[in-house]
Amino acid sequence: MKLEVELAKRLGGFDFSAGFSVAGERIGIFGPSGSGKSTFGNLLTGLLRPDMGSIRLNNCCLFDSQAGINLTPDRRRVAVVFQHAHLFPHLNVRRNLLFGLQRTPVDRRKFNLGEVAEALDISPLLERNVAELSGGEKQRVALGRALLTCPDLLILDEPLSALDKRLKEQIIPFLRKTLRRFAIPYLYISHSLSEMRLLTDRVLLFEGGLFHMVTDAETLARQRMSSNRYGYLNHLSLSEPREVGDLLGYRWGENELLLSDHNNPQTGLFELSSKDVLLFKNHPHALSARNLLTGTISDLIPQGGTVGVVLSCQGQKLIAQVIREAALELGLEIGTKVYAAIKASAFRRLA
Repeated sequence: MKLEVELAKRLGGFDFSAGFSVAGERIGIFGPSGSGKSTFGNLLTGLLRPDMGSIRLNNCCLFDSQAGINLTPDRRRVAVVFQHAHLFPHLNVRRNLLFGLQRTPVDRRKFNLGEVAEALDISPLLERNVAELSGGEKQRVALGRALLTCPDLLILDEPLSALDKRLKEQIIPFLRKTLRRFAIPYLYISHSLSEMRLLTDRVLLFEGGLFHMVTDAETLARQRMSSNRYGYLNHLSLSEPREVGDLLGYRWGENELLLSDHNNPQTGLFELSSKDVLLFKNHPHALSARNLLTGTISDLIPQGGTVGVVLSCQGQKLIAQVIREAALELGLEIGTKVYAAIKASAFRRLA
């Protein structure tokens, strides 16, 4: 997918401006609330008309103020999943899904209702009234309806922000698996760096209504480590859970990590804040934390009054965060061997 944009739009006292060219299948739109993310999505779909500029998607002109081109939303082949599902309340799940499919020309249909429902695990819900669905189920149905339009581009506009932590944990695996399976290029709009890292490859950064740069979520996460209240969030793929006393032991590469969470004892992706990783220069003799890893410092990321410490732990990457004075006292340098202690309760399941 290639997207070329040169746009300007004034909305009351808010000025939006963007100019860029980006190619890829998994693009993120990132920025704080009020940065212009959703405005950009509405301009792209045709729900808003730019004051001037142009939009080209895969070399097809969607809008050009000078040429007088402004394709209607239904001709742009762009589907949207919003923060709220916006399902049709008078239709059941099956008919909501068919609404998308029936408005897609036969020669453009790439998949059918059955395979989309199976991928999103909503086959048992097909005859249900949408009022009977949970928030996570509604979002999965909304995603299925959008997929069945077989768009050239899918826009996911803050699709998880209205869900609580438990529902987010449920729907993220479906998003990752389904978007990968059906291979429709998408723009993922969010202010969550964690979601950006899980679901995108490249990121368009917006601030104050202006496009700033094309980057990637990993770079952004490292750059914003000191300003994020949770620091840097490590994403760890853990497998082969086994009972170890009152805890669960998971494989993390060649390491074993002990977790206190027994709610869902299976392989998955977990989150760990850099602020929850304590570093020691020498082996501690007594420790309440249940995890003690040996690591070698592979990089240091100075940021204001803190330092991000990138560790290699038997081939696995882990980032800890310490204040600058502590880094100096410990003599932390690239190549230094340290011990990293982590509480069993510090991990949070993502997917």
